[in-house]
Amino acid sequence: MNPVETSEIADFLRQCRGVVVGVVGDLMLDRFVWGKVSRISPEAPVPVVTIEREDNHLGGAANVARNLSSLGASPLLLGIVGADEAGSRLRRALGERGLSAEAVVSDSSRRTTVKTRIIAHSQQVVRADWESTDDISGEVEARTIALLEQVVLRSKAVVLSDYSKGALTPKVIQRAIAASKDRGVPILVDPKVHRYRLYRGVTLVTPNSNEAARFTGIDVRAEGDLELAAGKILEDLECEAVLITRGEQGMSLYERGRPALHIAAAAREVFDVTGAGDTVIATAALAMACGESLPRAAELANRAAGIVVGKLGTATVLPEELLASAARGI
Repeated sequence: MNPVETSEIADFLRQCRGVVVGVVGDLMLDRFVWGKVSRISPEAPVPVVTIEREDNHLGGAANVARNLSSLGASPLLLGIVGADEAGSRLRRALGERGLSAEAVVSDSSRRTTVKTRIIAHSQQVVRADWESTDDISGEVEARTIALLEQVVLRSKAVVLSDYSKGALTPKVIQRAIAASKDRGVPILVDPKVHRYRLYRGVTLVTPNSNEAARFTGIDVRAEGDLELAAGKILEDLECEAVLITRGEQGMSLYERGRPALHIAAAAREVFDVTGAGDTVIATAALAMACGESLPRAAELANRAAGIVVGKLGTATVLPEELLASAARGI
């Protein structure tokens, strides 16, 4: 496939303005604490970080929605937060970024997921997670499924954002796939291992190479191993395609009945891969929502990922950055 030209990307960006994409899954708050290290603690062999500032970013499914919004789409976000301060902060963060929290459900029995990363001299020193990982149940699950029906009804594509935090229960997954199929809209997922086989029937799966190996039990060392793993995923999940992200080696798209498509990495420099998977699946979903082919969706996702890994922290891609990447011929 030839590289996507600047004019084609401009056409895509115009076409996708206001397109509705549903995002269902695990919401989280990414907290970045920035500081400097000048000494080692006398209490333990760990650095002492003098804190200078902190930033809060949308993470998980909320970051997928943020990526969609950044590209001009209109995401519909469905997820769970706790009835706690972090949940309130996450709702405020959504509002500050112009994202609706109308389908964000509060569950007083659980904590809002917060991932705190302490960074010194542009390097992550430690990460601390505050979370609940049990599946939602009862009234909360029933309300989520009811809201899910409305999300799918209004969307041109649906993303299931699975971070193993309990929002995507077997019932929620089953209904999301069935409702999307009933409406004829593509449904995309980056599944976690313990839910892997529940995603049978989705349109596109977007694991990285390590996840593909874990799903299939195939030791992925060479391109041939990757193709075997992709073939097994296509068979196991009866999906249309598998897009495997491969870090500095780019991405590989495996469509049922078509030759593999290998796309070279677009990144010039890699500073931080945090949230890059969210960018990939958001861009691919938006492209498919706009009627783009799977190869074109993969190419656009690869370009977007190449931009976002060049930024520090949970980041998104702007339309002008996609255009600039094409103008530079990368």
